[in-house]
Amino acid sequence: MAKAFLILADGTIFEGQSIGATGSTIGETVFTTGMTGYIETLTDPSYYGQIVTQTFPLVGNYGVIPCDYESKKSWVSGYIVRELCDSPSNFRSQGSLDAFLKAQKIVGIAGIDTRALTKKIRESGVMNGMIFSGSESAPKIDASLLQKIASYKIQDAVQSVQGSSKEGEVSPCASASPAATLSPKGAAPLKSPAQGRHIVLWDFGAKANIQRELEKRGCRVTIVPCSESADDILSLNPDGIMLSNGPGDPAENTSIINEIKKIADSRIPIFGICLGHQLLALARGCKTSKLKYGHRGANHPVKDERTGRVYITSQNHGYAVEAASIPSCAQVSFTNANDQTVEGLRYTDIPAFSVQFHPEACGGPHDTNFLFDEFLSLAR
Repeated sequence: MAKAFLILADGTIFEGQSIGATGSTIGETVFTTGMTGYIETLTDPSYYGQIVTQTFPLVGNYGVIPCDYESKKSWVSGYIVRELCDSPSNFRSQGSLDAFLKAQKIVGIAGIDTRALTKKIRESGVMNGMIFSGSESAPKIDASLLQKIASYKIQDAVQSVQGSSKEGEVSPCASASPAATLSPKGAAPLKSPAQGRHIVLWDFGAKANIQRELEKRGCRVTIVPCSESADDILSLNPDGIMLSNGPGDPAENTSIINEIKKIADSRIPIFGICLGHQLLALARGCKTSKLKYGHRGANHPVKDERTGRVYITSQNHGYAVEAASIPSCAQVSFTNANDQTVEGLRYTDIPAFSVQFHPEACGGPHDTNFLFDEFLSLAR
């Protein structure tokens, strides 16, 4: 197997083996602690611009399963694993992970100490990096190369992952194959019913399972792009509006935030997930800031402030709402049990709530799946 090198912005070098495509790539190096769900991770638009490290040591053991895709393609800038399984075993598998990475032109590296890399990111914070493969030796590490790596910045992320779809269809960024619209997984394709509550899914990089969860509950789902205006959304006469997940710095999306302000004034029920949670908070006067190394994985505990119960959640975000900026018209509904960051907000002056985690998690815990039912109760 050919050599590959991971070069971090501080000059640290990890040597391993090349996986996926050959070449070089620069991105924001992050880690995710999920033990399963690597397919969903690779196809989650929220990872746009990032080099993703899997902390679980063996990845690829159940192959690639198209009906588990969360979007039409992979959005990661690069991929890092300790050990890549080259002989997957699963009755649903349709190929190896290495073949998928090659087809998606994702440059990756295997065989490095992912525990040491994760510890470094935890201690130093998220750091840009470069994966370089196709040569038996690392490129010359000089000031110009390190400056090139350090200067990389994720920009226009939401616009970069956009898809489009017609009412009642899974967005193209959620359908790499006909099988990608299956829900529950392996069952017959779901179709938005002609009747039922009409939910507009505002697509900022939506995971396909958000639509699946709504349609399992009998909703008619209309997906609109991030560029849609509030007036156009309200003209659809929805019973509720879902603000989806997505990538990048939430504060960068000023035009979307202004449109959400208009939606909030309409008093139509709103449910925001991840980036949608942050955008709604910004529209209501909150501030957001970047976390040291983010929350990514399927084992993050959050406390329900109403009941004191702790739920295990799936998360994927690098920014959070600042608790000190929350206005009087909002209440913290969930708090992260590890670092006490804000994980959810409920608004007292409008029918709206939002969460930082993923209640639609696939793969991941389904502990907070009930939030979709709460949203639809509002939508009645």
